[in-house]
Amino acid sequence: MEHQGGKAFGALKAQQEANLDEINKIYLEDDDYQDEDDYPDLAESLDKYKKQFMEFDMDNSGDIDLMELKMMMEKLEQAKTHLELKKMIAEVDREDRGSISYNDFLFMMLGKKNSVLKLILKFEGAMKEKERPTGIAPKRDLSSLP
Repeated sequence: MEHQGGKAFGALKAQQEANLDEINKIYLEDDDYQDEDDYPDLAESLDKYKKQFMEFDMDNSGDIDLMELKMMMEKLEQAKTHLELKKMIAEVDREDRGSISYNDFLFMMLGKKNSVLKLILKFEGAMKEKERPTGIAPKRDLSSLP
């Protein structure tokens, strides 16, 4: 039997995802983001950013606050001081709320300007894509080499 807290959290998460989907729709319809050269697969990127944002917005509040950013940086093995975290938020927070909204997050990820947070997330994404196989390498003989 699931307790009420779990149901409430699940409903909150579903509501949060619906809200983020609505924001994604706005970006998909925005002429500023229709350039195929700059945004080759905008829908796929927005979906990836939504998942990333939801992973970091642990309380599904719609914002990444200082503590969530701290936990996110630690998870990425990029621990930051309190002051560094505040600077990272200030660099991205266009609404001066002291946290990062999804709109701020998308504006940062899709924008031309680089912020510390954007660079860390892009670097992290590049590192994940290049994970090497683990274990013992298969045996090869000279005839199999190019």
